[in-house]
Amino acid sequence: MIFSRLFALILFLAALPATAQEIVPDQLMLELNRALDTDTGSCQLTVITTNRLSQGLTRAAWQIAIFDRDGIVQSLPVLDFGALVAGKTKVAVFELAGRPCAEIGQIVVNDVAECTAEDGDNLRDACLSGLATRSRADISFGI
Repeated sequence: MIFSRLFALILFLAALPATAQEIVPDQLMLELNRALDTDTGSCQLTVITTNRLSQGLTRAAWQIAIFDRDGIVQSLPVLDFGALVAGKTKVAVFELAGRPCAEIGQIVVNDVAECTAEDGDNLRDACLSGLATRSRADISFGI
């Protein structure tokens, strides 16, 4: 009886769809967690990154493209997370000066500004091809 219930549970769990937002090994995740207007008229982005690579990074930074509501690129700032420990999640806050959140239609990861492993190897390819994104804010965020 216990075996049949366990087997049924395993089958049920195996049938659940995997989502593109799951963090898998050898992957980096960037999540736009929150976009909040500041008193100075800027948009403050809270971005969470999770390093699921097998090694730590001495510096991880991505260039993003900020699009307005009409789809026009407004700026290309760099989100610099500094060092990322392997297996660790890190939260960072970035301010887009003079740009209210309501004016931002989409944010796209444009390129890797820097991605250096602790051993000095350049991991630009892993930091872009192994990158997954998601957004919990009202702003679209992707690659």
